[in-house]
Order: sequence, then structure tokens, then C-alpha cells
Amino acid sequence: MKRTLALAVLVALAIVPVLSVTEAWARAGGGSSSGSRGSRSYSSPSRPPSSPVSPSQPSSPAVSPAQPRPGWGGMMGGMLGGLLLGGLLGGLLFGGGFGSGIGMMEILIIGALAWFAISYMRRRQAAGSSGYAMAGGGYGVAPRDDAAVSARYGAGAAPGGTATIEPPAGPSDLERGIGHLRQMDPSFDPRGFGETASDIFFKVQGGWTARDLRSVSASLTPEMQAKLQQDCDRLRAGQKINRLENIAVRSAEVSEAWQESGLDYVTVHFLASLLDYTTDESGARVLDGSRTEPVKFEEYWTFVRPVGAGPFRLSAIQQA
Repeated sequence: MKRTLALAVLVALAIVPVLSVTEAWARAGGGSSSGSRGSRSYSSPSRPPSSPVSPSQPSSPAVSPAQPRPGWGGMMGGMLGGLLLGGLLGGLLFGGGFGSGIGMMEILIIGALAWFAISYMRRRQAAGSSGYAMAGGGYGVAPRDDAAVSARYGAGAAPGGTATIEPPAGPSDLERGIGHLRQMDPSFDPRGFGETASDIFFKVQGGWTARDLRSVSASLTPEMQAKLQQDCDRLRAGQKINRLENIAVRSAEVSEAWQESGLDYVTVHFLASLLDYTTDESGARVLDGSRTEPVKFEEYWTFVRPVGAGPFRLSAIQQA
């Protein structure tokens, strides 16, 4: 019986991850990560500065009141609990419970040891709680008036009259990268580049649905064009069309910018939704996806160019 139950648990643990995986429809890039981001190809892209991130709030230790020492009734209850625990342990270890396998003296010894262990842990817990209580609100410790300290020493004063000076925040990795790009291209504007990236985004999705990327070859690196066209050829060979409709780009924001090996790299974070479904050649039968249920997704598109003021080309697509 125990072996059967253990086998059932293992099978359930193995099946749950498989059931939780949902199929992603194709769209441009096959709904997966591909392409090159230089030295950052195997690292996760950074989220844009305006991306909502739940702030981490510092947690203060909870102050618990000191636990009262147990009275005679509590001691008797603890002793009886210890005896009961000893009896159960004896029955499990030696079999037979009180009637066989172990005597009353052994049960009493085990119960006493269990009771002393429980009592010791309770005393340790009570001592720790009392220490926190005395540290936060013990006798003889006057509460600090923060308003008075601020009025006397200034708003940035710390306890004891020592003023704290906040160091100025340095530039972020994104700001440094944009600065490097502007050294050779002073006209580079992250906001304007987001609009340029959105135009390329729409054009690539259109070429994907047409299963022909030649019309947008000027916006793709040769490697990226070859990868996307290979996927389009696979759709054509299977007599399938991946249709992308009602595309709505909710945000297109630069999240990374850097230089390496004589190249400028810029990554744009896309938050978008669209109708993503696959049909047969006639378009009458839906094979995957839905004609009516839009799909929301996040993707990072990385663009590259030689250092300078030339046009960027799409070099990588990564899933969020």
C-alpha cells in the first residue's frame, strides 16, 4: 500500500509540470528566442526603467511579548504530553505499545526526556522574546522623538546627532550605453528609436504572415533573415499560414544600449497583443490559436549597426 501511494505521488509530480506548459502560437520568430546579441546573447535582457516592479519593503522584526512561565497545571500537561509522546515512540520503535516490546520504566524515561526537551525549547523561545521586548520597549528607555531630532539637527540627521549624506546616484547601465552611442551619433534619441523599432516590428510581422521576408530584408541582419525565412518555408511546406491580425503595440521602450567590437546594440522591450492563429492554405480551417481571442506577450528585439549614425537592423528576438 505504501509503495503504491509513493508511486502515485511520483507520477503526479512528473505530470504536473507537463500539464502546466501552454502552447505558444508562432508569430514572427516562432514564439521563441533566436538571433545574436553579441556578448549578451546568453543573458536575460534588462527590463525598461518604467517597467512596474514591486518595491521591496524592508521588514522589521516582530516584537513578541515575553511568554509567561508555565504553572503547575502547565507542567503537569507537559509531563503527560511527554509520557504520551514516549509511549507513541516506544510503540513505533519497538512494536506492541504498552503491552509488549518495552516496559513501563523505559516509557517513563523516554517521556521524561521528551518533556525536558520541550521545556528547554520553550525557555529558549521565551528568553528570545523577552530580549526583543526589552530592546524595543523595556523600562528606562525613553522613546526617541524623531521630530525633535529633525528640528534640532536637520532632516537628514541620524540618531546621536550624526548627519547622514546620501551619495549621488551614478548613471545606470542604460544611461551609460546611450551616452556611448551619442558620442558617435549625437542625434540618437531613445524615444524616437522606439517608434522606429515599432515600424520594423509591424513590417516583420507582415512579412511573416506572407511567408516571405524579402520585403523587409533591409531591416534584418543576414542571419536573422535566414532564420525567419527558414521558419516561413517550414510553414509553406506544411501548407500552413500563421495569420497575425489586430496588432496593438502597447509600449516599445529601449531597455538596453551598449557598444562592443565596433558595433552599436540597442534592445527594445515590446508589450503587445494580437490575434495569432494558424490556418490551412484556404484559410477556412483554424489549426492553432483563435480568430477571436487576442494573445498578450512581451518580447525583446535587439538591433545592431556599425558604430556611427547608420541604420539599425534586427539581430535577435528574445521572449520575456
